[in-house]
Amino acid sequence: MTGRLEGKVAIITGAARGQGEAEARHAVAEGASVLLTDVLDAEGEAVAADLGAAAAYRHLDVTSEEEWIAAVADAEERFGPVTVLVNNAGILDFGSIEYQDVEKFRRVIDVNLMGTMIGMKSVTPSMRRAGGGSIINISSNGGIMGLPALGAYVSSKWAVRGLSKTAAMDLGKRGIRVNSLHPGGVDTPMTRLPGQEPNETLFAKSLPMGRFGHVDEIAKVVTFLASDEASYVTGAEWSVDGGATAGDRSLLG
Repeated sequence: MTGRLEGKVAIITGAARGQGEAEARHAVAEGASVLLTDVLDAEGEAVAADLGAAAAYRHLDVTSEEEWIAAVADAEERFGPVTVLVNNAGILDFGSIEYQDVEKFRRVIDVNLMGTMIGMKSVTPSMRRAGGGSIINISSNGGIMGLPALGAYVSSKWAVRGLSKTAAMDLGKRGIRVNSLHPGGVDTPMTRLPGQEPNETLFAKSLPMGRFGHVDEIAKVVTFLASDEASYVTGAEWSVDGGATAGDRSLLG
């Protein structure tokens, strides 16, 4: 690795597995100190222990402002002012809109959207003390296009995309950059279906690249956006989706 995040202090949500874990591993490998957060405590603690002294784990319900404030204080006490936030935590709920459970819909909005907003609000004072920072909000290709039977998830991810642009305008003069990242089909525990190999699904085969993405392919873009190499990048949306939002290649048969 090249030390692209040397001296950075990061908070990464949903870091116990999948994309969040990969983002944490890449950040530490590139020189950052990382507070991993999640609600999957045993898994999160194991990842942090494996990463060594540059990492620590803390339980965080992203819908709780009190827990966010405590997490930022914990990161500052351990490592110093926070300069990177990756709002990665997210959930989904399948169901056609005509049968959508209202409380489940609210829960998805709460975690995916409110968790992102509260995280940005909570970390901003620390980033200002540090002289600036980078916030990467993990949206989805579902924040750029519709996806069937995922009304709550898509609504939340479109909102994260818009909120990121507004936050970029609000925080730019504070030296804080805000970008949204839009993964497509990525092979994670949350996206796997029982008895199906990801690359054998109709969805994967319809992609221009014809396959699911790997968590490391997402993490590398997160690392770039967190680094000083992206010093003039803010308010942007980054699609890392194998071409999903470019169009459906299956139209050609």
